[in-house]
Amino acid sequence: MNLAAHLLRNAKRDPNGPALGRGDAIVADWASMAAQVAKLAGGLRALGYAPGTRIAIVAANSTDYAVAIYAIWWAGYAAVPVNVKLHPKELAYCLDHSQAALVFHSRDMGENVAASGSQARMVEIGGADWRRLFDEPIALAHAEPDDLLWLFYTSGTTGRPKGAMITHRNALAVATSYYADIDPPEAGGCLLHAAPMSHGSGLYMFPTLAIGAAQVVPESGGFDPAEIQTLWKRWNKVTMFAAPTMVKRLVEHPGIEPGNLRVIVYGGGPMYVADLKAAIGKLGYRFAQLYGQGESPMCITGMTRAAIEAAHKAGDDAILGSVGIAQTVVEVRTAADGEVLVRGDSVMKGYWRDEVATAKALKDGWLHTGDVGEFDARGYLTLKDRSKDLIISGGSNIYPREVEEVLQRHPGVAEVSVVGAADAEWGESVVAFVVRRDDSVTHETLDALCLDNIARFKRPKKYIFVEKLPKNAYGKILKTELRQRLS
Repeated sequence: MNLAAHLLRNAKRDPNGPALGRGDAIVADWASMAAQVAKLAGGLRALGYAPGTRIAIVAANSTDYAVAIYAIWWAGYAAVPVNVKLHPKELAYCLDHSQAALVFHSRDMGENVAASGSQARMVEIGGADWRRLFDEPIALAHAEPDDLLWLFYTSGTTGRPKGAMITHRNALAVATSYYADIDPPEAGGCLLHAAPMSHGSGLYMFPTLAIGAAQVVPESGGFDPAEIQTLWKRWNKVTMFAAPTMVKRLVEHPGIEPGNLRVIVYGGGPMYVADLKAAIGKLGYRFAQLYGQGESPMCITGMTRAAIEAAHKAGDDAILGSVGIAQTVVEVRTAADGEVLVRGDSVMKGYWRDEVATAKALKDGWLHTGDVGEFDARGYLTLKDRSKDLIISGGSNIYPREVEEVLQRHPGVAEVSVVGAADAEWGESVVAFVVRRDDSVTHETLDALCLDNIARFKRPKKYIFVEKLPKNAYGKILKTELRQRLS
């Protein structure tokens, strides 16, 4: 089944329903969106590409982004969405490695795409070549379950990005699990794309478009708390995917109110318990959680709004600090060393053009996530850290996240990241990089906080105060860069 069949179904059952929104305006209903997609798919097919051809999108969020990606699938091709915040060298690598035949790009990305050296055809979204591609509409292409749908390039924090091959089967599994384990479906509403559509927010088009939720893009095309609050008031039953850093910015925005917000699904990084409690205090029980990675997108474990509400009311910080229970379409377990292993229909087919990395990641039929975690008796998984981030000091294992959770409780700490530094006596010692809100944060106050909450050997031996933490294109803190600073 071709995932784009969901769009065709919407056009038949609710042709006049809102499909695409820009800012506070409806710009397409389901019938007109399907017609645009079928015509653009026709133009792509007329270029003579074989089924399965990769077509890249290097663009900021827009309603045309949704049209482009569904046209790619409608025509029987595979999409390669690339984050616009990637370094030009990373962008060049993704375009070359994916062997993309054509690149859709927004105007602001034109220079970067041209400078990539890619031999692919370049088409500016909204430009003359784009408009000429809207040709005679074609019928929806057939797709086998294991045909490539989305080539998802990992963030590349430990080397070259790898292209996780997401199939139509994977996408349908993600949608199914979303309904069962993250947010049960409800008619109407919209998905507000405040996070990049090349990443988590775009992946959640799978379940939301399938049930007829409009796809809404802020006028700015990005994340601005004031604009987001306005859109919460304009649209009904708003669903939004957000990284924890985005949630924190929303909560800290003056006068923030939930309006018609239905749920924020958070993931893509650790949500500290203190931050989640603050978010609930401002916006109520409107949060659901997912844990996944590009190799099993949005789909390893999760928690519904109801589960988070129950845990909060019971004062159960262990559940609030966990990443939930295994999602319906996967099996999840931990290896002897604590590494989280996953198998099921959401797990990627493999890495594009990388058999060695595929064999390593999918050893013995299980996806080896590289994350270290622990299940409790109730089936809730708590992530300790990435295996590569584990600190071994004096023979004892120290998980940075445990230390970060404690330091984050200080009201004057804006952000914190804990890493290990080489130590001649202990092997490694704990170092905390801290972004301060005010001068109440000192070595002494942080040390006292740690000594009151965790074992003495886990407390940082050194605190380094910085203006900001280095992050990659997806907002994840680059611990590798922090360790390099220490060396």
